[in-house]
Amino acid sequence: MLHATPNGAPVLDPATKLAVDGFLDRYDNPSTRELYEIDLRIFLTWCRTHGIDPLAIRRPQLEAFSRYLTLERRNSTATVAHRLGVVRSFYEVAVDELLDRNPARLLRVPRVHTDPARMIGLDRREFGAILTAARHHSPDRWALVALLGLMGLRVTEACSIDVESFHQRVERGHQVLSFVGKGSKPATAPIPVPVLRALEEARGDRTSGPLLVRHDGERLDRRTAHRWVKRLGVVAGIDKPVTPHALRRTYVTLALDAGVPPREVQRGARHAKLDTTMRYDVARLDMDRHANHSLAAFVAGAM
Repeated sequence: MLHATPNGAPVLDPATKLAVDGFLDRYDNPSTRELYEIDLRIFLTWCRTHGIDPLAIRRPQLEAFSRYLTLERRNSTATVAHRLGVVRSFYEVAVDELLDRNPARLLRVPRVHTDPARMIGLDRREFGAILTAARHHSPDRWALVALLGLMGLRVTEACSIDVESFHQRVERGHQVLSFVGKGSKPATAPIPVPVLRALEEARGDRTSGPLLVRHDGERLDRRTAHRWVKRLGVVAGIDKPVTPHALRRTYVTLALDAGVPPREVQRGARHAKLDTTMRYDVARLDMDRHANHSLAAFVAGAM
């Protein structure tokens, strides 16, 4: 069973700790491990509060946890689906070694419906404005926005960049950036001249160490990066939320607007499937080619 420390955090019995450690050890990416650890901590704390042994839980109790996420924590549908997905994966792994059955096998996970319009990034004018605001603010912010919006990096990838990742790295006449992407896959990409200027400004005279740093001198983390980007969006006068992932979406949609073939955009964004890239393409064309335009023009002709 679970016990509690003075601050309320769950203390795991040996069997549960073995199951949790075995699940988290499957993930090499520190950010993924941290996120899944938070999700499991919420679940295990809920189990402790209700006197439930996580390794003896039943499906109806898991359904009650789902209602807790929705009604008491007021998590969004997407967050509830994510956290239940983590719990379900946890039991899928645990059943191989510790359990005879998977209590989450029939757990109902809410379906998440994404508005296609939300997949569209900033337009050309908006991105130009935030890039200008970043350049005027500081070299670190300029480099961050350039990495996200002009090279399509994920925020954790941008934060992981070291000076050695690009300084004096040349392949086939191109200065390149090397980093570890999603799924611990190594990636190398050519650096466009505007991005290189931003990276060199952020590097200064350093030849090693993290490229992007916080005010305290530590490596930039995704939470701080999120605050930086959000603030830059306000400074740039953009009247919608701007996040690091919105800048990555901007990379995809503006590349498609520029006429880059979808297959090349897929390679640049490092999407595992072309279908993912094409979802952005459909989203951006939905507004331009929507039936409403044709119908309004057709009716206007009769007025």
